[in-house]
Amino acid sequence: MRTRRSVRPASALAGLLLAAALSLTGCSADDGGGSSAKSAADAAAAEDQRGAPDSGSGGGPASGARATAPPRVAATHIIRTASLTVQVKDVPKALDTARATVENAGGYVGDENTSRDGDGHERTRVVLRVPVERYDEVLSGLEGTGKLIERTAKAQDVTDQVVDVDSRVKSQRVSVARVRELMDQATRLSDVVSLEGELSRRESDLEALLAQQASLKDRTSLATITLSLSRTPPPAPAVAEDDEPGFVDALAGGWHVFVTVLRWIALAVGALLPFAAAAAVAAALWLRVVRPRLPRRPAADAPVMTAPGALPDSRPATPSAGEPGGEPDAED
Repeated sequence: MRTRRSVRPASALAGLLLAAALSLTGCSADDGGGSSAKSAADAAAAEDQRGAPDSGSGGGPASGARATAPPRVAATHIIRTASLTVQVKDVPKALDTARATVENAGGYVGDENTSRDGDGHERTRVVLRVPVERYDEVLSGLEGTGKLIERTAKAQDVTDQVVDVDSRVKSQRVSVARVRELMDQATRLSDVVSLEGELSRRESDLEALLAQQASLKDRTSLATITLSLSRTPPPAPAVAEDDEPGFVDALAGGWHVFVTVLRWIALAVGALLPFAAAAAVAAALWLRVVRPRLPRRPAADAPVMTAPGALPDSRPATPSAGEPGGEPDAED
């Protein structure tokens, strides 16, 4: 009996120790797994917080800029033109500097016009074409050649026009190819002639579109700068101090009207001179050539020509006394 009682407590103690060991192992495993899962969740949350803006804090400078940043604008086609008027001490030297600046930027010199003012000072106006990417750089360099008097710059967005022309060119090319395919399949002469006319018309339209496309490409890829160089500043436009006309203005206006009237009269006389000359020549021919050769009509009652100094006797003729039928003398 004693032996059985001693065995039962020992087996019960061993079972308790085994259960305690298993429970400790399970707790340690649960703690390790829970801590690793918690760390992974914390890392993911931290990553989400770094990637997303903080809405609860009202948004800091960085998060606000990131939230309100505008979308990226697509490349556009812009025609850029500028006009500069610069006063320099030496016009030829400044022109050489401008040419070098433009050529170094990959551009070229276009039209050039050089003249002299009333004082003999040289003036130059030159058109420069530069790549759009170097437009601002070249413009700043040209302004530094002397004293800037005037500057104007314009930018025209022709993106829609470029896109429209490109689309029309593609469509027209497809149309031309379709007509050529129909010409290859045509068997009758009348169909071939009709298709040739249609092909010629469509090719002409395609050439016009290609020319327009090339012009847009040239104007959008190269900016135009008109540079005016002079030793003296250009004269300022005169400003009228008094708008009301005076006696001198009235006199000048009357003289202008008088001269205008005389000019119109002279023009009218000049326009009538050829007709007057033709009429004079016709009258001279009539009087000197035609009229003398015309037959003259005899006069019905031509006057009797008498001797000079003698007057015709207007009394009626009476018979003398000795003639028969005559009246007797008074004495009888």
